[in-house]
Amino acid sequence: MQQPRPKAVLTDILGAALSAVRGRSLIALRSRLEGDTWVGDFGGQMLRWPLPPGGRVLVVGAGKATASLAQGLEAVLGACIDDGVIVVKHGHAELLDRIRTVEGGHPIPDAAGEAGTRAMLALIDDLTPDDRVFVLLTGGASALLAAPMEGLTLADEAAVTDLLLRSGAAIEEINTVRKRLSRVKGGGLLRAIAPAQCITLIVSDVPSNDPGMVGSGPTIPDQASHGAALAVLDRYGLADRVPAVVIRHLRDAPVPVASSNSGPVILLANSDTAVDAALARASALGLEIAWIDRRMDGNTHAAANAFVDQLMAAAARRRAGGPPMVLLAAGETTLKVVGTGKGGRNQEFALVAARLLDGEANVAVLAAGTDGTDGPTDAAGAFADGETAARARTAGVDLAAALASNDSYPAFAALGDLLITGPTGTNVMDLVIGVAL
Repeated sequence: MQQPRPKAVLTDILGAALSAVRGRSLIALRSRLEGDTWVGDFGGQMLRWPLPPGGRVLVVGAGKATASLAQGLEAVLGACIDDGVIVVKHGHAELLDRIRTVEGGHPIPDAAGEAGTRAMLALIDDLTPDDRVFVLLTGGASALLAAPMEGLTLADEAAVTDLLLRSGAAIEEINTVRKRLSRVKGGGLLRAIAPAQCITLIVSDVPSNDPGMVGSGPTIPDQASHGAALAVLDRYGLADRVPAVVIRHLRDAPVPVASSNSGPVILLANSDTAVDAALARASALGLEIAWIDRRMDGNTHAAANAFVDQLMAAAARRRAGGPPMVLLAAGETTLKVVGTGKGGRNQEFALVAARLLDGEANVAVLAAGTDGTDGPTDAAGAFADGETAARARTAGVDLAAALASNDSYPAFAALGDLLITGPTGTNVMDLVIGVAL
């Protein structure tokens, strides 16, 4: 019997993981409409949410996978939805009947996202207590919801976001700052929805799974201390690099008052959901679980080194007569960008792995963003195996130079090892899969 190719096995396992966390199915397969009540069973959490006949049902939201969630909600509620506005990343729109879609910039906010956020705020203006609002949130919402505080501009928000993303700060730290610069984040959208009630449906892309950090918590009151955002900027040496007006705002602006109209917050899926599906598929393929890291974080290069160490140990066990093995890691590493090249943290992870695996037989790694994009590229990630470095030398691709300049995308493109999926309809951070066959 011919041994399956490592790349095919990795792609198969990733596909199973993505299918388990796709936005449309998370709603359409778990909820239904019973008369004037939306009923759902979300991982054993039963929910019954009345939709008063005298009010309107609106849908708002943002994120790279929010259009898929909106499709699921339309499939269940149909004509009960009166209107809606969601903001998604450019290229991530889906066909919708009753909910308007605006495409905006990610990871840096742009004018299109700002216009979409204005349209969203206009829709929820002057609501009544009988109205109901579904808020759909997935990763990417922090950039796509662009509504600077009074005295700040979109350019200010964009400059701060860019500096934070390049600094190596964790997503929770980045969102701590972004909450204080926005009229909709950190509970701001909840205040705008009042006096209507809302329900928030979340696909988490943050390691902590803190709902207040997904999309910077537009319906979750900000709990951070007054000086928390300034402390983040100081920690990464950015206080003297961000616009001066931002520092004045963070220093002098009062903490917003929390709204009293909070409603249910439902976590539909997270990286654990994807990992469990990946494990089930790997088991069905006859692979033994060698190692799992469900909370991968920290420096991208350090995480790649740790993963390859475990993969090499699994390969040694396989050579000694053990079964074929799979390794899984899920989370979000941080990559401090020092070069001017093109790539993302998953492609860089794979690039580090390729150099470490040089010459190792029957091993392979796939590092991928579950949303289908990795950094400012059209790739979800990249493959690497024990032959990648040799093929690069033959093709004249300098992996060391690519690593030094954060230029992983052209290197993997030249080798045919980029993973291109297009938008996946989900976003539960990154998934790294390794096999020793």
